Amino acid sequence: MDIDTRNGSGDSGRARAKGIGRAALRGLGLALIALPGAVLCFTLSLVSIALIPIGVGIFTTPYVLTGVRAFANWRRVLAAEWGGVRIPAAYRPVPEEPGGFDPWTRTFSMLRDPATWRDLRWLPVDMTAGFVTALLPAVLVIYPLEGFALAAGLWRVFPDGYWYGFVPVTGQGTAFLAAGLGLVILFFGHFFAPRALQAHFRLTKTVLGANQGELAERVRVLTETRRDAVDSSAAELRRIERDLHDGAQARLVAMGMDLGTIEILLDKDPEKARELLAQARRSSVDALAELRDLVRGIHPPVLAERGLGDAVRALALRLPLPSEVTVELDGRADAPVESAAYFAISEVLTNAVKHSGADRLWVDLHHAEGMLRITVTDDGRGGAVIGAGSGLAGVERRLGTFDGVLAVSSPAGGPTMVTMEIPCVLS
Repeated sequence: MDIDTRNGSGDSGRARAKGIGRAALRGLGLALIALPGAVLCFTLSLVSIALIPIGVGIFTTPYVLTGVRAFANWRRVLAAEWGGVRIPAAYRPVPEEPGGFDPWTRTFSMLRDPATWRDLRWLPVDMTAGFVTALLPAVLVIYPLEGFALAAGLWRVFPDGYWYGFVPVTGQGTAFLAAGLGLVILFFGHFFAPRALQAHFRLTKTVLGANQGELAERVRVLTETRRDAVDSSAAELRRIERDLHDGAQARLVAMGMDLGTIEILLDKDPEKARELLAQARRSSVDALAELRDLVRGIHPPVLAERGLGDAVRALALRLPLPSEVTVELDGRADAPVESAAYFAISEVLTNAVKHSGADRLWVDLHHAEGMLRITVTDDGRGGAVIGAGSGLAGVERRLGTFDGVLAVSSPAGGPTMVTMEIPCVLS
């Protein structure tokens, strides 16, 4: 049975031609936009960083580097959509100050980020080799059209000594040679134009993507945080068992013994039985209070029912210091994230009450750019650090389980500002 494949081959040829033309136009657009964009970003970055010692760069660098990141992220999007090359962004979160823009913190947190320097190394590559690989598809497809135009008679309007490639065009014969050269270039463009654009995106990924060392470090950190999470869970289970055994269980056993004695004394000594009954009632109230505290320590009911904002407000009301809680959350995070954030805030507030000597506390919660950001500030004596044996070290491990970060600003004399960030989405 014969099958007509002419339509299939024709469709394939048209699709191939469209792909070549699309690669040429995209490459031309990239070359025209990427070169001035890369030059502008690189120049402004160098000037702004150079001005940091005299103070001007402290204010300009965050804006410039934010622009560089936006330019790099735009190129990541194009690489994924046009070339199927995915280049994940690996920027560290930049702490945000509740009182407004803090140029000092933002500048140096961005400069400490390896991804920032990777962006800056990529810009010179993008304006040189990146420009060439982006322009090459357009050259391979568009430049042959000039050779064909020369053969069609355009050579007559050009001055003597005009060169097309390595062919000097002086008459109709050499114009035909130019058309032949254009045909050869177009032949190579048929095969290499899409590949050249793909090479441009792969070059971008090579320079802009995270290297193996960073990925290995990332895996190591994640492994440690997961191990810390398992250890913390085991310790929490042991604490719950100990509290049940030493607290509510002991009181319930004592209540059982008192009730047994009451049964015996009801007829013999009613007065003593009433005393033991009152004692059993008090023990039941104490046992219930201990069970409520234990449940609140595992997962506060207000957190499950009303969310993180109201849970933190309720937590602040129980503090012995006046406090102010600001919440800007448009939804709720996943329950494990809310629980981790709640207990991290509780630990930080407990440390502030015990050790800071503060007169007032401020808590700010908001969600932006895929991050739950929490700031706890006190007006105490300062000097808080993250170290072995510090409560903040435990908070850092708790947040690390969710790929979160902890930053502490606590100069001598105060104030102390503890900033926590957890990647999450709200629903």
